[in-house]
Amino acid sequence: MSDLLLTYYGDDFTGSTDVMEVLEWGGVPTVLFLDPADANTLQARFPEARAIGIAGVSRTMSPAQMDEHLPTAFEALRAFGAPYAHYKICSTFDSSPTVGSIGRATEIGQQIFGAKAVPMMVGAPKLRRYVAFSNLFARVDDVTYRLDRHPTMSKHPITPMDESDLRVHLGKQTDLSIGAMTVLHIERSDADVDDYFQGLMDGKYDIILFDSINDAHLHTIGRLLWAMRDKDAPIFLVGSSGFQYALTHYWNTEGIFQPKDTTNIVGAVDQLIVMSGSAAPATADQITWALANGFTGLRLDSENLVDPATADATREATIQEALTLIGEGKNLLMFSTHGSDDPAISATNDRLARIGKAGTNVGSILAPQQGMILRDLLTRTGLRRAVVCGGDTCGYATRQLGIFALQALIPVAPGAPLCRASSDDPYFDGLEISLKAGQVGKPDYFRSILRGSAT
Repeated sequence: MSDLLLTYYGDDFTGSTDVMEVLEWGGVPTVLFLDPADANTLQARFPEARAIGIAGVSRTMSPAQMDEHLPTAFEALRAFGAPYAHYKICSTFDSSPTVGSIGRATEIGQQIFGAKAVPMMVGAPKLRRYVAFSNLFARVDDVTYRLDRHPTMSKHPITPMDESDLRVHLGKQTDLSIGAMTVLHIERSDADVDDYFQGLMDGKYDIILFDSINDAHLHTIGRLLWAMRDKDAPIFLVGSSGFQYALTHYWNTEGIFQPKDTTNIVGAVDQLIVMSGSAAPATADQITWALANGFTGLRLDSENLVDPATADATREATIQEALTLIGEGKNLLMFSTHGSDDPAISATNDRLARIGKAGTNVGSILAPQQGMILRDLLTRTGLRRAVVCGGDTCGYATRQLGIFALQALIPVAPGAPLCRASSDDPYFDGLEISLKAGQVGKPDYFRSILRGSAT
């Protein structure tokens, strides 16, 4: 595996596709695995790969679950011997001391990789995520919010962001010391930047947090990272796809890799299936647009799907209704919620409480049901293109399809490309699928997937 340049583990599914997309369009052939990659499979089926990822679900894990799961995943990455090993987190820093702890994941990775200091980067300007003086900002439409005032992240149902200073937020999750490469340091001359960064890496800090608000910052960070590579010891990175944007910006500018032509289209299909479990405003807008522009909606009975006593019958009834609509030539949009204020959310949580599962992550129960519905529909209809919306939904649902790897086909929205699936099951091998985080994509995103084009 000497040709591998970078390995990564994504803390949720859609974030993992985000990294794959950035690398692929940057000219670095990338394969995303749903489970720890097998070297023989990689060599036999993907000999051109220069980067590989493992799609995980650690964003929903407790620190104890991370202690059980992440060492094995990180050891798998380390075994490939690539110069870089990246623990990929969301660019909105979704985490808390009890759920998806970035601090705990960093501690585990630092130990596995023997890292003296861990570079950390969260800002990704192309995704409209910016870090200045260690404070995280995110843009919605034409307004840029400090993250603790962000209309979605400040009210996140699991990991609400009540602090925008990432050093303070992270400090609640770990005792590791945190140093900062602020915009004032990054905008110095190359020699001064190098000296300051090396001083941080050699000094008293366990984590070095980068600011980044523009492409010039990305280029500087990419240059610093490229200079760090060491064949004998992988560099352990923690951060968003900002790292990949930084590296590919530097590689493309310096001619180390040539960016991939992304103007090609894969063409339209006659029918599309969409399965959504996202409550995010962007997905709500996409559902609204689709229902007004030719897609046929089918609301899922999430209350009955999460209850073991009624799940099987409800799932089969849903499949039968969906088959009828598909047989009529419809583009089918199935959804469990239409926005964050949908009464179905509280009703489903109430149902969980009544059956003794109060406080359970709804996605961990509902998403597998959604995956089984999607699996049966694709198998029975032979349709070859689908969309799944929502980070948890993608992570759990796609495992029901027997997919073990993904490769990006075309860009549609940042972080949400149309992909080709690899599976040992012929029904799903070669399936074209989009795995979209809830908060990304234009209102007409589903139409773009139907047409097989970014427009």
